[in-house]
Amino acid sequence: MFGAALVAILVTMGLALVRAAKGPTVFDRILALNMFGTKTVLLIAVIGFLTGRPDWLDIGLVYALMNFIGVIAVLRFWRFGHFGDPDDDAEPR
Repeated sequence: MFGAALVAILVTMGLALVRAAKGPTVFDRILALNMFGTKTVLLIAVIGFLTGRPDWLDIGLVYALMNFIGVIAVLRFWRFGHFGDPDDDAEPR
């Protein structure tokens, strides 16, 4: 049963990569990469469960936090063009 979950997660990861490659907009690509990161967390959790190592869930949580921060950083850079001082963000591009 967990083998089927592993295969299903890998298939959805592949579909997310296809969506990230095709687009059509930058926001679709960012959303697809965010979905890929979420599926990676699920994959880490399932592999940790199958191997009997629940400490892999901690690794998955750290990866989820890095994925979230990365998406926020990319969106901020896309909107403002820099990661500088927040006071400089009065006028978006």
